[in-house]
Amino acid sequence: MESLTINNVWMMICTALVFFMHLGFAFLEIGLTRQKNTLNILFKNIFIITIGLLLYCLVGFNLMYPGEFNGFFGFAGFGLDSPLTAEGALDLTYNEGYTYWTDFLFQGMFAATAATIVSGAVAERMKIVPFMIFAIIYVGIVYPIAGSWKWGGGFLDELGFYDFAGSTLVHSVGGWAAVIAVCLLGPRIGKFKDGKPQAIPGHNIPLATAGVLILWLGWFGFNGGSVLSADPTLTSLTLVTTCLAAAAGGVVCMLVSTALYKNLDLTMFLNGILGGLVGITAGADQMSPTDAIIIGAIAGALIVFAVSFIDKLKLDDPVGAIAVHLICGIWGTLAVGIFGELAGMDQFVSQLIGVACYAVFCIITSFIIIFILKKTMGLRVSEREELEGLDAHEHGMDAYPDFRMNEH
Repeated sequence: MESLTINNVWMMICTALVFFMHLGFAFLEIGLTRQKNTLNILFKNIFIITIGLLLYCLVGFNLMYPGEFNGFFGFAGFGLDSPLTAEGALDLTYNEGYTYWTDFLFQGMFAATAATIVSGAVAERMKIVPFMIFAIIYVGIVYPIAGSWKWGGGFLDELGFYDFAGSTLVHSVGGWAAVIAVCLLGPRIGKFKDGKPQAIPGHNIPLATAGVLILWLGWFGFNGGSVLSADPTLTSLTLVTTCLAAAAGGVVCMLVSTALYKNLDLTMFLNGILGGLVGITAGADQMSPTDAIIIGAIAGALIVFAVSFIDKLKLDDPVGAIAVHLICGIWGTLAVGIFGELAGMDQFVSQLIGVACYAVFCIITSFIIIFILKKTMGLRVSEREELEGLDAHEHGMDAYPDFRMNEH
């Protein structure tokens, strides 16, 4: 009973840290975009966490953890079951590390993150209502089904695919949807001129910096809680590898971007940290400190080249979500087959199959959802609304009513 209490308290602390990450995402997104769209982004972030928890309670949790199922799709019923014994006492046989309620809440915090990734990629030009509908379907149905394939004991789990805390299951699932959304939505007005990308600076880089530091702190819960107990050795190792990968990602991204572009770009530095965090997430529990530094460093370098490649494709991703969450998510997942305890050709092939399965599923489902929304409701705000700002036209408010700058 005492060990259950200790483990459960640690899991609840980690749940709170993952919840705190949503503030980090909000700060990062509004900091890297223009002030006239601040309220719109904040509204989306608040909507995602609130509707995400409700949907995960009603359908998501039992879609993701259906019990005995065919490995591809299962559903244990609507709502949450009360995990009590026949005598009405708390059922301590659910799991030796945590209670049923803690399990639901911790996993529920993960569920909303996938849609938050898309929110940043489509910032400043997508209508709010179509985005809300997309978030409901993607968080409520697509993410839990994808999650069941590994974390719910599905076919990828049986295959040996490994994703400790979600480099693929969370970050790439969001990243693939972001790619489809950006392709169908088109770039912001003024992003590309004569085929060349133009910088559209964010309005509050200090806030974006605070957001990244909050996300780094929240990752202690994201990865540390994924141990699913308070095991002192494993949790300590996980936090060490998480921090080292983040630091290496930031430093290498900064060095590579400076060498290529001859300027010390703080936003690249920040995204390098996030890339390192995403990269280590798939195998944080089984990497050595040296492995973690290498994985983070490669993720940091990938960020620079991925951002440039995405620009060449004329895709407009205001916050770098695709480079950070998709590219580094794929890298981190494959890195499990190269480094750590599971390294080997068999494991690498399993990781590759897992990446491919999630790519196909997420591309198809997100395309169907977003394409239907585009044809029925339309995805983009009008040119006038985009130029004047989504805050005024979609919300009728101003995030900074006493400090309004003339932005175009």
